[in-house]
Amino acid sequence: MENQDYFCAQQAAKQHHYLTVGHRRLHYVTQGRGPAVLLIPGWPQTWYTWRDVMKHLAQAGFTAVAVDSPGTGESSPPCGGYDTGNIAALLNQLMQHLGHARYSLIGHDIGMWVGYAMGADFPDAVQRMVLTEAVIPGLAPAPEIFVSGEENLFLWHFMFNQLADLPEALTQGREAQYLGYIFDKWSWQRNRVAAEEYVKAYSAPGRLHAGFNYYRAIPKTIRQNQKRALTPLAMPVLAIGASHATRNAPFETMQKVAPMLESAMVSDCGHFITEECPEDFCALITPFLLRESL
Repeated sequence: MENQDYFCAQQAAKQHHYLTVGHRRLHYVTQGRGPAVLLIPGWPQTWYTWRDVMKHLAQAGFTAVAVDSPGTGESSPPCGGYDTGNIAALLNQLMQHLGHARYSLIGHDIGMWVGYAMGADFPDAVQRMVLTEAVIPGLAPAPEIFVSGEENLFLWHFMFNQLADLPEALTQGREAQYLGYIFDKWSWQRNRVAAEEYVKAYSAPGRLHAGFNYYRAIPKTIRQNQKRALTPLAMPVLAIGASHATRNAPFETMQKVAPMLESAMVSDCGHFITEECPEDFCALITPFLLRESL
């Protein structure tokens, strides 16, 4: 009984780790035992957005690996840039170093960009993908300049964040105001989003700068994705939207490149789906991932 209690405790506990990959330190958090699932956060969040999802995955018999994307949280900035090709290669190296030759992944927001790149660039490693709450540069049409206020709510930052120097100049020392606006406007169940955690993380020196650099790398990411799109993805993909955010956009973005594509939508939910509606989200992803492990 004591051994069983110890095993259950290990399943329940989140463990923090650090590993040097590509000459830079990556911070990641694990929970559970079983087939590996890499969890890639979006902007402006960290691994912490996966805290509830990790618990569900561990209970379902998976090893959840939630990473601080390079340059954010406690992970060092990457060598070689913030384009999705470089970030995807680093995260695949991480999983290989951890002994996960084959793994599934879930990507949210910018994590969806990186997740697509990983599936396209490392088809022998990625078994299944869940992609949620984003459109992907180079696959989706570029956003228009003249759009309604409601549409622009989810688009304006694409151009602002790509500007050189100005975003840092306007947000330094005002991270709470800048990020607070995003969390307030993009969420539907705001009380469930750990905004203070992310404001603290992105107030650390260089962290907002790194977040902006993911957007500044969009032109290079687009060129990469135009080449990736010539070869369909080899694994099943589940695209999930939220009713008060991207809705069907993730599915529409992936239609041309994912022959084995499924779609779903979470109701009464905003952009931060992993925190606002973790139970509904996990009810969708768990059976999808379990199909591979059976």
